[in-house]
Amino acid sequence: MANHVSALKRVRQTKKKTAVNRANKSRIRGSLRLLREALLKGDVAAAAEQYRSTVSSLDKSVQKGILHKNTASRYKSRLNARVKALSTAKAA
Repeated sequence: MANHVSALKRVRQTKKKTAVNRANKSRIRGSLRLLREALLKGDVAAAAEQYRSTVSSLDKSVQKGILHKNTASRYKSRLNARVKALSTAKAA
């Protein structure tokens, strides 16, 4: 355990930052899961709405430094392709 005042402060800061980062990662994973479930159900409207909120949470995670911008971009691209494929399949 840390004995110096500065080391004790760093321990406190690390705990707080870890809790925030864990909550943000959990929010992203939950959003991705909800979108995948909407895609599996085949509900175009729900999938499109969930896609918008998922993209928003991914962009916020990039701003907060949780995800790399290329990782978020890859997620968005692949999810958009799935939403688009679902909507064109239902339209045809």
